[in-house]
Parts: sequence; structure tokens; C-alpha cells
Amino acid sequence: MRVLVQRVLEARVEVDGQTVGSVDTGLLLLVGLGAGDGPMEIDWMARKVAGLRIFSDAEGQMNLDLTQVEGGILAVSQFTLYGDCRKGRRPSFIDALEPGQAEPLFEKFVENLLQLGISRVDTGRFGADMKVHLVNDGPVTFWIEREAVN
Repeated sequence: MRVLVQRVLEARVEVDGQTVGSVDTGLLLLVGLGAGDGPMEIDWMARKVAGLRIFSDAEGQMNLDLTQVEGGILAVSQFTLYGDCRKGRRPSFIDALEPGQAEPLFEKFVENLLQLGISRVDTGRFGADMKVHLVNDGPVTFWIEREAVN
């Protein structure tokens, strides 16, 4: 499982010109699921993201987590995080999880975030052609990866 985490002042995702998800202060998560990913990776990643202390405290240090700043999450499915560009010029997506398997895991990830106390988790539309708009705060961006445990 791979997640690109961006601390944002605001973010929104549009499908066919309509906003389907948005967040003000919080995190934009681009979420990729790979072959072999399952509940263990989902649980681990949700806990990791929810607990990240990447928001500034009164002294400007990254000491606060999402709940402490009353932030939300915009989670967007992103199979292209598993694009392999090492050979040729066209990425291979052989390591990405098939949509029928990825969608319920993505939904479980969102559910886990809510259960961990994140007050608001919006999403894009799984499998749709989405336009993502964001104002990255900092910029603060992290790449988090958890390989499937077999």
C-alpha cells in the first residue's frame, strides 16, 4: 500500500465539473493499493496517517496530529502510484490491485480513519476521471509505503 500525504490548507476533487469531495485544513491522501494488500496493510496505514504529527504547534514545530488541529482528510484512490516506469516510456501497472479488489479496501481504509477519530473524511469517486485541486501547506509532503505481508 502506498499513500502520498500532503498537508493542505484546502483541497477538492471534481468529477465532470462537480465537486465530490473537499477538505479545508487537513490532509490530501493519494492512495494506491498493490497486489497482496489486505486488512493488515489497511489497518497499519490508517493508524500511521491518523497519528502523524505534521501540523505546527505554537512554536512552529511539527508536533500536532490531525485531530489536534481539528482537520479533515480528502482521500483519493490513485492506482498510478503503482506505475512502474523503469522500462520503456509507458508505465506498467501490473503491481496495482485490480479495481474490484481495491475498491472495498479503499472503503475500509476510509472507515478505519473515521473509527480512529478523524472527524471528516471525504473521498473522490473510485475509478472516475478526477481533477484534484489543492493548496499544499508548507509544502509538506510524505510518501508512506507498507508492503503486503504474506
